[in-house]
This record gives sequence, structure tokens and C-alpha cells, in this order.
Amino acid sequence: MMSPKVYMIGYLCVINMMGFVLMGLDKWKAKHKKWRIAERTLFLVGIVGGSPGCWLGMYIFRHKTKHWQFVVGMPAILVIQAAVILFLTSKI
Repeated sequence: MMSPKVYMIGYLCVINMMGFVLMGLDKWKAKHKKWRIAERTLFLVGIVGGSPGCWLGMYIFRHKTKHWQFVVGMPAILVIQAAVILFLTSKI
């Protein structure tokens, strides 16, 4: 039986890949004038654990880097998530 940590690491890998791919896909759709991925969807993926992948995708694909909501929002979500993880894993 696998430990919960293994499942959590697997989940985080998948959700971060999803965030990265969604940023790239939305950039492609923007260039080709296709139906776009909603900004709330990109933020939702970030909030549920994919903020590092979304943030990396923003800069690799140069997408949403001029939108202050993303430039400030994704790193803020990441910092909050890191703080929560540190709090939950610290032994007080």
C-alpha cells in the first residue's frame, strides 16, 4: 500500500503539468484566434495546487505576463500554498 505522500506527490505532478499545458494551449489558441481558456480556469488550476506549473508556463510561453492579475496572483497563490504546507508539516 502506498503512503498518502506518494499520492500527494503524484497529484501535484499531474496538476502542475496540467497548469503548464493549459498556459501553452491558451497561448496557442490566442495566436490562432480560437476559443480561449477562461482566466478563472487558469486560476482554479493554480489554486488547487498547479500554481508552479502555471507560473512556469506563463514565462516559458510568454503568456499573461502583462496581466497584473497573473503577474501578482500566481506567485501570491504559490507563496500562500508554500506557507500552508510549511505550517502543516512543521512540528510545533
